Amino acid sequence: MTIFIKNSTYQATDSALKISQSATQEKNYDYYTNGQKNDTALIFYPGALVAPASYSEWAQEVATKGYDVYVVHFPLNLAVLAPNAAEQIIKDHPQQNFVLAGHSLGGVMASRFVAENEQRIKGMIYLASYPDEKGALNKQNLPVLSITATNDGVLNWTSYQKAKQFLPKDTQYVSIEGGNHAGFGNYGVQKGDNKATISNEQQQTEISQLIVAWLQSRPNK
Repeated sequence: MTIFIKNSTYQATDSALKISQSATQEKNYDYYTNGQKNDTALIFYPGALVAPASYSEWAQEVATKGYDVYVVHFPLNLAVLAPNAAEQIIKDHPQQNFVLAGHSLGGVMASRFVAENEQRIKGMIYLASYPDEKGALNKQNLPVLSITATNDGVLNWTSYQKAKQFLPKDTQYVSIEGGNHAGFGNYGVQKGDNKATISNEQQQTEISQLIVAWLQSRPNK
């Protein structure tokens, strides 16, 4: 089973791996920072079977704007195996306020953590993702950002629409025109996805810009 999972993992591209070298490599996460230690930081849960370094490009761009990014490493690259991974990062960095984020299944698991730790989390960002009932945030006073892409062939759009009932009414929804599911990282083609009509670089840039703009406009909690 372990060999199968390893061979099934979507590996970061060479360019993403190169960028990831700028991060501080800890045992359980990659840490992106510009050294200025903004009060607000982001803890990110990767998508299922996606190597953490795949998200290095937008993570680094967000960090250059002053928001530290912690990209979590999960057993077998599956957030479902350690959904409370954010706990240790929060304990180790008590001086920072944290927003959680996740791609695909990673977003589902991150949302569950947020639902159980509302008083400790300052917001939630979904990348091609949505909450299930266990991760419902509709009764919580948290700012939420949901980013999707028009050419996403992996996201279950019906479930995505139904899941809006679990989100706050003031959730901000944004769609990246021409982007796809794999474009939320940098790991090549994903099975079942549609072809993007924009470059991966452009999608990465749009992701980082949307996240930074939202973090800057987010009311202090």
